[in-house]
Amino acid sequence: MKWLNALQDYQNYLRIEKGLSNNSIEAYGRDVKKLIKYLEVNHISLSPIAISDEEVKQFMYETAKELNARSQARLLSGLRNFFNYLIFEDYRNDNPTSLIEAPKIGRKLPDTLAVKEIDQLINSIDLSTNEGERNRTIIETLYSCGLRVSELINLKISDLFFEEGFIRVLGKGNKQRFVPINIQTQKYITLYQTAIRNHIKIQKGFEDTLFLNRRGKILTRVMIFTIVKNLAEKAGIHKNISPHTFRHSFATHLLERGANLLAIQQMLGHESITTTEIYMHLDKRYLKEVMTNFHPRK
Repeated sequence: MKWLNALQDYQNYLRIEKGLSNNSIEAYGRDVKKLIKYLEVNHISLSPIAISDEEVKQFMYETAKELNARSQARLLSGLRNFFNYLIFEDYRNDNPTSLIEAPKIGRKLPDTLAVKEIDQLINSIDLSTNEGERNRTIIETLYSCGLRVSELINLKISDLFFEEGFIRVLGKGNKQRFVPINIQTQKYITLYQTAIRNHIKIQKGFEDTLFLNRRGKILTRVMIFTIVKNLAEKAGIHKNISPHTFRHSFATHLLERGANLLAIQQMLGHESITTTEIYMHLDKRYLKEVMTNFHPRK
């Protein structure tokens, strides 16, 4: 079995059997490609079936010099999944990564913006331009619905159910969920559609895509990152923020105001409640209030 053939089969498995997004599939592929490149550079002629834990250990040792602990752990996890796939398909009987310990890393708390900082950022948008009106709507939608950037750029007009007060979101693994959307954000989207989007020459295939660039095509992830970075600089916000910061802020602000953690989990589209629980670390005051209000021995 050749490495590139095994990698292609693995990525097809992730796409068809696991239903992962293209971004996730590419990320897993990069992990395996790093190992392939290492073997080529060091003239090590071992197939995915023949490679042992010694070669993988040496690879991780060499790679560790260039990566931080979190990136090392991510790489090891990617390789472990790849070899687990080979075991699943009966190509191997063992996983050469099983005895390699992942580096110890602390749980990274997400960056957030205060409500006044979000208002400050939105107020810095130049609304005299078509792009300004669109960008305000983008920021409002990211924050009010807690969307991932990929979910935002792929949002369709047919996903808007304003009468019911929801939007339909296609999340990780092509899993759909319905997220509430407030009246103010609905108004911004409607204004953008009627005043801006309706006057764009829309390219074929993007007729149902909500947010478009000036050429009538879908916005890229990089473009959304650029919009957010430029607005933060203009607003004088010196935090290292990204589109994902609005998603973190959405969850944190809901939790601070007493929202149920399970409800936040559903709105964010987290499969596991443990992923959502990271927000519990952000506001110790909330935990104290829960204890005070609900414990029988208060």
